[in-house]
Amino acid sequence: MPTKILVIEDEKDIVRLLKYNLEKEGHVALSAHDGVAGLDLANKEKPDLIILDLMLPKLDGMEVCREIRKGSRVPIIMLTAKREELDRILGLELGADDYVTKPFSVRELMARVKTILRRSKPGIKEDQLFTAGQLQVDFSRYTVAVKGKPVALSSKEFEFLKILVSADGKALTRDQLLEQVWGHDPAFEIDTRTIDQHIARLRDKLGPESKRVITVKNVGYRFDPE
Repeated sequence: MPTKILVIEDEKDIVRLLKYNLEKEGHVALSAHDGVAGLDLANKEKPDLIILDLMLPKLDGMEVCREIRKGSRVPIIMLTAKREELDRILGLELGADDYVTKPFSVRELMARVKTILRRSKPGIKEDQLFTAGQLQVDFSRYTVAVKGKPVALSSKEFEFLKILVSADGKALTRDQLLEQVWGHDPAFEIDTRTIDQHIARLRDKLGPESKRVITVKNVGYRFDPE
């Protein structure tokens, strides 16, 4: 079944460009030109990925992202014309999985779409419920709970947790985490500090079980199951 991708963008030329390239890659491309219509379409169509502009009429991209994250973990790539790091970090904190700054390379964006779709699909073999203390992770269903209460992680946060757990206690460098989560494409130009930001948010959401995500000085991070 073709992957369904929703583009929420008010610049019609960009929408046409993205739809053309997405459909050329075999995806079903849907579009909306304002935040309200985009949110309605996201709820109705349940896309596999959303490309979301930050500056939208009626309802801005931040609010759209926030509303979507209340009930869905669909991967979101945020488009922004603002280059301030604060905007980028805020977008990720709200649950966006990645961001692209305008003007952008269509080739790079298509590469990111491919990587995120590949990473968002359950790919590890474990179908059992992983338990460590009061932390429970179901890799087949992509769900996490602490003390029996569901924890809402973004796709990227879940990916970090999955990779750390799968490392069997071994420390992973920031570069290793960067490559495994975002892929090996150097065009992404993602700072390794982004790793620290995601790990900080992951720890915050894990609450009392955050102690299991251990910082290894001058190396990176590891997961302690004991």
